[in-house]
Order: sequence, then structure tokens, then C-alpha cells
Amino acid sequence: MTEPNRLPMDGGRLLPWTSPDGKPCYLLASDGTGYVSRMADQIEAAQIDSAAELIEEAHHVLRTRTWTPGEIHLLAADLTASLTDVRRVAVSRGDRLPDPASLEADEMRPT
Repeated sequence: MTEPNRLPMDGGRLLPWTSPDGKPCYLLASDGTGYVSRMADQIEAAQIDSAAELIEEAHHVLRTRTWTPGEIHLLAADLTASLTDVRRVAVSRGDRLPDPASLEADEMRPT
């Protein structure tokens, strides 16, 4: 599955938030040390931490087997939102990895 309205990645970074109308936001031409990059790193870390806490909560709710339909619905909604955030982080980080084909070409080049 691809991100909607995904731009070709030419060094840009998919940010961990969307526009007010739900479209992905990108940071272009960044070396990763600027204010927006640092803010994005902090938000990604918070989203990953939040996901870990939510996983623990889900384990607790499911382990007790005393949930109400409303609790399960809320848990599913929270897990869906968190999974969406964490997937965006994974896509963003994956897009910034070097292309495996170019790495293989570099390894094959005589030194």
C-alpha cells in the first residue's frame, strides 16, 4: 500500500504529521539538522513511545477479559491511530535509506 499523494522521494522527508485536510507533509532539501527535522524526530519518538504504551494497555485490556464493547471500540480506534503514525514513521525512515542497488554497485566497484 502506498501513501496517498506521495511525492517522488528525491532526498525529501515524509513528516510525521499531515496537513489539515489529511495530506502528507514533506520536508525538502534538508540535511536533517534543521529545526523542522529536529521537531519531526521528537514527534516520531513520541509517537513510537505512545505506541509502546498503547500496546501495554491493549495487553492489559485483553488479558483481563472484562472489557465492554465501548472499551474494545476505543482500544481499536486508538490502536488504528497509533499504527497509522508508526507506519508513517517507518515509511519516512525507509525512504531515507540508501537504495540497495546503489550500495551493491558501490561494493562491486574496485578500490
